[in-house]
Amino acid sequence: QVQLVESGGGLVQAGGSLRLACVASGRGRILSNNGMGWFRQAPGKEREFVGGINWNGSSDHYADSVKGRFTISRDNAKNTVYLQMNSLKPEDTAVYYCAGGRGAYASGVAKDYNYWGQGTQVTVSS
Repeated sequence: QVQLVESGGGLVQAGGSLRLACVASGRGRILSNNGMGWFRQAPGKEREFVGGINWNGSSDHYADSVKGRFTISRDNAKNTVYLQMNSLKPEDTAVYYCAGGRGAYASGVAKDYNYWGQGTQVTVSS
């Protein structure tokens, strides 16, 4: 019912920045009523929580590995959630996924999310 599409990934040198976007479409009001999360998954590794933002953007939280470097924001009028990534490191290399939560608050657990995008590749060179 709800489709999420990520964009903005690519190849960047260490220390650089990227801004990912996640656009929601289809019937439903996932961005207006639900928390949203960003996850990432590197080859051979499990999916990792990156950060989450609550339904109206009044609160957000992040994994320790990205805190201070990544920022989540949302524009519900545009049905879009963003992930601004600064000071990128090679260990940030992964496929990044946008996810829609079941309720108003963003969980750090992947199982708590109902909707997932297809992912966008982020590669950080050393």
